[in-house]
Amino acid sequence: MRVVRYYEHGDPNVLRLEEAPKPEPKPGEVLIRAEAIGVNFADVQKRQGLPIGGPATLPAAPAGDVAGVVEAVGAGVTHVSEGDRVVAPVRYGAYAEYATAYAATVFPIPGAIDAAQATALPSPGETAYHVLTTVGRLKAGETVLINAASGGIGHLLVQLARARGAGRIIGTVGSPAKLDFIRSIGADVAVCYGHEDWVDEVRAATGDKGADLVLETVGNEVLAQSIRLAARFGRIVCYGGASGERPPAISPWDFIDMKSLHGFNLYALFQDRPEVIAEGRRELLGYVESGQVTPVVHSRLPLEEAVKAHELMEARLHTGKVVLVP
Repeated sequence: MRVVRYYEHGDPNVLRLEEAPKPEPKPGEVLIRAEAIGVNFADVQKRQGLPIGGPATLPAAPAGDVAGVVEAVGAGVTHVSEGDRVVAPVRYGAYAEYATAYAATVFPIPGAIDAAQATALPSPGETAYHVLTTVGRLKAGETVLINAASGGIGHLLVQLARARGAGRIIGTVGSPAKLDFIRSIGADVAVCYGHEDWVDEVRAATGDKGADLVLETVGNEVLAQSIRLAARFGRIVCYGGASGERPPAISPWDFIDMKSLHGFNLYALFQDRPEVIAEGRRELLGYVESGQVTPVVHSRLPLEEAVKAHELMEARLHTGKVVLVP
């Protein structure tokens, strides 16, 4: 089979398309014949050499979310069968024609969407759901600020916030070209954080009160400013650092108005709170089946164009998901 690997950190050109044996599912795993592979920004950062999720080891084969048909099941797997159409997060070797995944992490592909759209459900979709609800505790009628609202996770957050009754949704993006997109999926207010006055725009949109919930994944100065944009008793959830830069120093005085800052790690939730994952998965699938949440696919590229997929994401040119097709 064909698989993408890299042997050194660097620009997208370090990605190599190679031949490798088809993997065999171990106990508790399934083997998926891939129809679509979701590319996630965290794996772009890992390829660059940033220590996302821990020190990187080489050679490496990128992770991702793989949608397709179950080819085989390992010992002990009873709730998934050969021939099922599923999607699952794959922690190693996702950019391939076949990949193995833990059976416990497998989703059925809802009838309302295709395989490429389904790649948005495991890592991006579950992150969006739990950032908003489990950690962010969004209440109906609250104002929510969503940074990077046009990305693979952000565009799902906008739709989920609307589905769960947010009062006002303020989305920020890094480029003016993406403003219309986030308005089209449900943002009440769209702001470009590349503009000098973006903080004033957001504050004005909240009536100078700030946002009840801030969902942040950019890092750098955007994180520091977003903490200040939270309302009294506001919650800030930081679930990434797409800029790759450290934020300026954060002072305890930034939280004097009863604000709270929370981190998020989906893998930790999988390990320690499987019952929370299961409940969230049921709700997320319900929103997709009802049409309240519809994953958007920006690009569908052949597997041999993995370099182009990473270039597209690094340039921040996409809205929604970038998908590889074997």
